[in-house]
Amino acid sequence: MKIDFAVVCDYALIDRYGKLSVLGIFHHIWVSQFPTVHPRLHLVLRLRGARTEIGEHKVQIKLIDADGREIITGDGEVSFSEPPAGVLEVEAGAVLVFDVPFENAGKYQFEIEVDAAVRTAVPITVSLGPRSQSRETTEPD
Repeated sequence: MKIDFAVVCDYALIDRYGKLSVLGIFHHIWVSQFPTVHPRLHLVLRLRGARTEIGEHKVQIKLIDADGREIITGDGEVSFSEPPAGVLEVEAGAVLVFDVPFENAGKYQFEIEVDAAVRTAVPITVSLGPRSQSRETTEPD
């Protein structure tokens, strides 16, 4: 089992035929203030495995801050269906949607585990937008 790719984006969907569509991939978030919530962040995964890995596989997602604190955790299952005759690999996509709270600027990452083994991490940085920074330094108390 391997994660073919994992990204954060503005929007993603999987159609009824299993086709994955991803829009607005990013690694940095600009915000106007802290604390804040980034609404509707989509975490997209595509997993691949051998034909022998058909069935259910446990997936755990953690959003970790730079100090190692867990901001969000979640778990679920991904199911690999029987592929057509002659196909040796199976694949499954997953789209997870979060409203993500950020207390501070800094580095964060989504850690993704499949079947209790860390498989990949998706880094994100968060900082004040340029307009927010200039207001903070020029406005009197």
